[in-house]
Amino acid sequence: MGLAVPAPAVAQYRNKIGNDMTRCTAGSPPAVMVTLDGVKTSQGTVRIQTYRATSDEWLKKGKWLSRIEVPAKAGTMTFCLPVPASGTYGVAARHDINGNGSTDITTDGGGMSNNPSINVFNLGKPSYTKVGVPVGSGVKSIRIEMKYW
Repeated sequence: MGLAVPAPAVAQYRNKIGNDMTRCTAGSPPAVMVTLDGVKTSQGTVRIQTYRATSDEWLKKGKWLSRIEVPAKAGTMTFCLPVPASGTYGVAARHDINGNGSTDITTDGGGMSNNPSINVFNLGKPSYTKVGVPVGSGVKSIRIEMKYW
């Protein structure tokens, strides 16, 4: 009698992916197509991440679902972020202008789905209820306006 060995689980969190725009075409599984407006300069890197829009996961360390990190391009950039299933998700974008991997509050920029107000009082971490975007069985298109301090 053979024993059943469970198949390895697909990693739920921390998936670093490439920006494959073919995953956001008609008939694709659930995904968020993000147009990032107002990228200040072509210096440094832009990182964009998806999270479940819940109090337990939004902006929590290690709870991001997918991440794309690419060289910055001034103006408008577009990304395709597949999500695991229909649901409500939040997207966070950061422009690390000097590419040092740290958030430099005086130079770097950021933005989030639904473009919530970001200020010194919420330290750039608005509630998951303000950023949640419903994603159905296909591709949801959103725009994020970058903000620089």
